[in-house]
Amino acid sequence: MQQDRRSARIVVIMGVSGAGKTTIGKALAERLGWTFQEGDALHPPANIAKMNSGKPLDDSDRAPWLGAIAALIDDWRQRGVDGVISCSALKRRYRDIIDGDRPGVHVVYLEGSRELLARRLASRRGHFMPPGLLDSQLATLEPPAAGEHVITVDIDAAVNTIVDRIVAKLSLERSMVAPVATGHST
Repeated sequence: MQQDRRSARIVVIMGVSGAGKTTIGKALAERLGWTFQEGDALHPPANIAKMNSGKPLDDSDRAPWLGAIAALIDDWRQRGVDGVISCSALKRRYRDIIDGDRPGVHVVYLEGSRELLARRLASRRGHFMPPGLLDSQLATLEPPAAGEHVITVDIDAAVNTIVDRIVAKLSLERSMVAPVATGHST
């Protein structure tokens, strides 16, 4: 059976550690009925070990990871899979690798204060990214600028509220969120 060749719709959930990329990404994917991929799972083992030891990644560390994320997005697009992927995407050049002017790929930036992020990281257990790396991530972060077509959403709200805001902003683009079925045909 041949795959539906309509354009895939993909959302990249970006932000620093503690912004809620995984939580929001999973909730958004569930709401939309799309596939979810934890971007951190695509890190090479050396990156995980480096972060786990409290050392920040540099551009050369991130290159294979960003390549893996871009390859997954290309695979989804080729197969017509709608998906949500989490990825810090801290610099504009990282976002350029990930979205690469690919039609149907949209980036959502989860923005929050340092204080809120630090509180979240302090209460998180079992994650390889230690809270001490927050400042290095904030120093590396290049917030999305005009012309990047990135949706910015404040994270100081409940998960469902944040997802509602994302869906509402994506709904402004008719090709992004499928209309709700009304029960009758046209």
